[in-house]
Amino acid sequence: MTSPAPRPERTEMTITQEQSAWFADTFTKLVDNVEQVVLGKRHVIELAFTAMISEGHLLLEDYPGTGKTSLARAMGRSVQGTSSRIQFTPDLLPGDVTGITVYDQRRGEFEFHQGPIFANVVLADEINRASPKTQSALLEVMEEGHVTVDGVTRGVGVPFLVVATQNPVEQAGTYRLPEAQLDRFLMKTSLGYPDRAATIRILDGSGDGPREVGPVITPQGVVSMADIARGGYLNPLVLDYIARIVEATRLAREVRLGVSVRGALALTKAARTWALAHRRTYVTPDDVKALAVPVLAHRLILDPEAEFDGVTAEAVVGQVLLDVVPPSQQERADDRGQRENV
Repeated sequence: MTSPAPRPERTEMTITQEQSAWFADTFTKLVDNVEQVVLGKRHVIELAFTAMISEGHLLLEDYPGTGKTSLARAMGRSVQGTSSRIQFTPDLLPGDVTGITVYDQRRGEFEFHQGPIFANVVLADEINRASPKTQSALLEVMEEGHVTVDGVTRGVGVPFLVVATQNPVEQAGTYRLPEAQLDRFLMKTSLGYPDRAATIRILDGSGDGPREVGPVITPQGVVSMADIARGGYLNPLVLDYIARIVEATRLAREVRLGVSVRGALALTKAARTWALAHRRTYVTPDDVKALAVPVLAHRLILDPEAEFDGVTAEAVVGQVLLDVVPPSQQERADDRGQRENV
């Protein structure tokens, strides 16, 4: 199991070569480990660990039987942590998620019974089937990392990742997630069905029983990775690029409500982690492009007419990336324009 790197200070810091190499090597080992269970979905696994290290949460909109539970369980084991699964149903109560206080007659005092939210990786399965009241029970813990029951605040520990799922079919009797809660998820993506080669590998190993993976890193090591990721360098031009992308989503004619400041911060944090995972201590425009759709698309509210015409949020973000010129290209264009005006 990988030993943790020296934990940097939370203040402004310079990432050492040793820290950068350890981060990238550990990230690769984590992804390799989970890929033994979730075959053929390396990119989605990378996104999931990027969300975890960036201290965010992941929303999967996917069909049943695509490996969502296996992904959450394998991630929990890889960080030597715990994982839990909550099946959201219309009759699920907030206390079923956070836990309840029960009176112990023998001891003559109240005792708190933890809910399944107290785990390092929590799979919230079919979250849109629960009532809005139960959905809102997740808001505090997803944002703050703790729950408050009967006036007592309790931390859920670190690392903490909620992997919530929505079923794109059978929408009858579901409660659409409000925009405020969608904005709490760092990313939204989809596992999808495996390709034929991965399917054959799954079928070939089906007689061996469920495969289990071992730990790669301790929970404290994940905290160290998160601290290192905060030190990734962001050139002011790249920050300006992110700001221009966010502004362009608000001005797009198909969009009724664009990306919030929280969305811009989420893209910035995720880009730092993504860059380090790919062995760079600085963020490039390509890092921003790679994460723009999973980080930003679910935060858009489209105009009803655009939705009726079949426009998707992913397509809008994709068009924004085509329209907004990255820093390097913009600099070359500016230089060319200055020479022509001379």
